[in-house]
Amino acid sequence: MKKIFSIALVGLIMAFQLPEKPVRIFMIGDSTMANKPVEDNPERGWGQFFPQYLTNDVEVKNHAVNGRSTKSFIKEGRWDTVMNQLQPGDYVIIQFGHNDSKIEDSTRYAAPQTTYRENLIRFINDAKSKGANPILVTPVMRRKFDSKGVFVDQHGEYPGVVKEVAAKLNVPLIDLHKSSQELIEKEGVENSKRLFLNIPAGHFKNYKGKPEDNTHFSEYGAASVASLVCQSIKEQNLALAKYLKPSDFKEKFAFELPKVYVPHFKKDTFNIVNYGAIADGYTLNSKSINTAIDSCAANGGGTVLIPRGAWLTGPIVMKSNIDLHLADGALVIFTPDFNQYPLVISSFEGVDAARCQAPVTAENLENIAITGKGIMDGNGYYWRPLKKSKMSDAEWKNHLSKYGGVLTEDKKTWYSSTKALKGLADNNIGKLKGGKQLKDFEDVKDFLRPNMIRIANCKNILLQDVTFENSPAWTTHLMLSDHITLQNLRVKNPWFGTNTDALDLESCTHANVQGCVFDTGDDGICIKSGRDEEGRKRGRPTADIIVNNCVVYHSHGGFVIGSEMSGGANNIYVSNTNFIGSDIGLRFKTTRGRGGVVENIYVNNVNMLDIPGEAILFDMYYAAQDPINTGGEKREPPKVEFKAVDESTPIFRNFYFRNITCNGAAKGIFVRGIPEMHVKNVWMENLLLQANEGVDIQEASNININNLVMVSKNSKPLAYILNSDSITINNLNYKDSADVLVQLQGERTKDIKVLNSNTSLAKQKLIADFGATDKTIQWALPVVNDKATKKKKKKK
Repeated sequence: MKKIFSIALVGLIMAFQLPEKPVRIFMIGDSTMANKPVEDNPERGWGQFFPQYLTNDVEVKNHAVNGRSTKSFIKEGRWDTVMNQLQPGDYVIIQFGHNDSKIEDSTRYAAPQTTYRENLIRFINDAKSKGANPILVTPVMRRKFDSKGVFVDQHGEYPGVVKEVAAKLNVPLIDLHKSSQELIEKEGVENSKRLFLNIPAGHFKNYKGKPEDNTHFSEYGAASVASLVCQSIKEQNLALAKYLKPSDFKEKFAFELPKVYVPHFKKDTFNIVNYGAIADGYTLNSKSINTAIDSCAANGGGTVLIPRGAWLTGPIVMKSNIDLHLADGALVIFTPDFNQYPLVISSFEGVDAARCQAPVTAENLENIAITGKGIMDGNGYYWRPLKKSKMSDAEWKNHLSKYGGVLTEDKKTWYSSTKALKGLADNNIGKLKGGKQLKDFEDVKDFLRPNMIRIANCKNILLQDVTFENSPAWTTHLMLSDHITLQNLRVKNPWFGTNTDALDLESCTHANVQGCVFDTGDDGICIKSGRDEEGRKRGRPTADIIVNNCVVYHSHGGFVIGSEMSGGANNIYVSNTNFIGSDIGLRFKTTRGRGGVVENIYVNNVNMLDIPGEAILFDMYYAAQDPINTGGEKREPPKVEFKAVDESTPIFRNFYFRNITCNGAAKGIFVRGIPEMHVKNVWMENLLLQANEGVDIQEASNININNLVMVSKNSKPLAYILNSDSITINNLNYKDSADVLVQLQGERTKDIKVLNSNTSLAKQKLIADFGATDKTIQWALPVVNDKATKKKKKKK
């Protein structure tokens, strides 16, 4: 009876066992670590962001307070408060030094070699006496450079004391003194200001403003420093490392993702109505809008308000520190009068070129924004060429009647004017080479269509909530710019709108694209970095980009890199995004002559619906054609030949794709490299693809596909592999009527593996020809549903 009772009691205890106690971290320190009010206040401590980079198993108790030193923290009883709460297994992160050095303040000053050292030792010994785990952190750097731009350390002996104490008492050390200096120096003299509170008055209600504050952090600075702490925890493999929060991407922790500075503006508002603007959709308001912008800039910046109503205008020129705000119900219509758009020096294919002035231009600026729920319409129907094959007869006749223009000799394509048609005939793309000047392109001016939003050589950019539609060419083109936030942006262009990319990030860094919706006539979200020799000479990759929670409807590609990627692209993260009706879902394109390295591309949680082309495509034979055949166009296969590898050879490598679905596509996966430079190192995991054709891999190396459900509709091979090596398909599931499971071709095909997959459902497991043999492939598991095997089991 006692035994039964004991068992029952153990079971009862286990059933009602309390959940595991969270790991607790206590933080003690000064203002650089402390929590700060978040409402209308820009100041942050790195301790506010530290919990965001930890899992839910961790509870952070931040006891850091502005202005405290080790001495005042103890005297005010704050350390006693922490000690009263400490329990065995807790952690205590200790960082002081900024205020200990204030020799003029006897309540805070703690001499480095005596009081400061003694207080640190006390913190450690007291924490250990409670069974807690102390971690020392050196003081974080202040921002200071000398007249020559050399960084100046202002901390004296204090960081060295922290290091000595950590070594003597054998406690972990996080050296923020060193890592924060590296961060500040990497940002540089000017850009490092955004890490701190160099904010004038009038920007925030609860912050008075200072002309210069190089001690306290902005949100961007605090998040960056918190990441330095996490990086040190990871590198040292401290016990807390197991609590670092993973990101949406298996290979990265949350703290490792790019961080983007978001600009803020003076609260003054300049209404364009006060400068003579008239909302009748007829009066040209170019002068009124630009005068309001100039006045706002002269006053130190602020908001230029475009109220509800229809506002006709010519080009708008942005200035630094300006938020151009379109109120809900505002419609900005860019005039179709080409005379309002003079030729200006712009860029095309990575070099200076003559183009018509963009409807919105921002060049060599900082802290700029276009916000609000209004609409900007580029009147692109007047600009863009139009193929007859892309319209019904009624639409075609209506277009000719409404927009005038001229036709090509075969009467199949419409152009806006004889100047535009002449530009086509001359193939004159406006490059300012060989001494050419703007005036030399007047006879083809209308051919040189502008991008609707041109932002070049700018930093600290915000585009939020606005709808951009009916663009003459690319819609939002950001070039050679950094720290870009695009939030809840809408781009809407007709499906046949030639060259109307929704978003082009060209040689840009640190961009956060969140919650945007794109529906356009060319690529949706497109990453570029210049073309061929000009792009390589510039040498500016597009890097550190986040795309999250976006939707792309019609486009030539949902998310695209290339083909103009000669400067390279790296560290790009795409997640929680849907492609609906895009010609191709994930599209990576290049060709010989481009050069450039595209690498470290991460994709997770992407869904696709009704994709006319490929769900996932890598193509190093891009031929500058629409991805879907229309009007009887033909696609000739490329001529396969080896060429010497040089700087013009493009490189695609290191792609990580997970959790992807596609409901309807022409082909599931298409990978096509070039013989001298394969597409390399691709990992795809957890895919469910419904497509007419399955997997097509050509000229590729180290392609790994794990957990693929492939629902294909035709009798072609489920997986076709040509002249490729180190290809692994693991846990493949497919419909049971597949005619051929795998077809191998090419004498350079080798090391092919199909693992943990039921091969017996296919009518034919393997075809190997044109140099490939059945010895080229390894099948990891025997046929599990083989009828002969079943009979043998029955006999036994």
